[in-house]
Amino acid sequence: MLTTRKKQNIIKEFKVNEKDTGSSEVQVAILTRQISDLTEHLKKHRKDNHSRRGLLKMVGKRRSLLSYLQKNNEKSYKGVIKKLELKK
Repeated sequence: MLTTRKKQNIIKEFKVNEKDTGSSEVQVAILTRQISDLTEHLKKHRKDNHSRRGLLKMVGKRRSLLSYLQKNNEKSYKGVIKKLELKK
């Protein structure tokens, strides 16, 4: 579960400017954390198909945000991939 404090720490680490809360970099980082939490949940509860559907939607959204970031800001894309240790 992503608490407010954890979310604020993620925003602080990935923000582009001082008032940034919704840039692509921040959204990708938050989605990555939620995906990892949900993956751990699904390891314990294998038959939870509703959560599995939510996981697939999150992965798709993260993929589209990353492709947008790759097209518009290559340097930022590479930085986010490196920080989050994601595959290209």
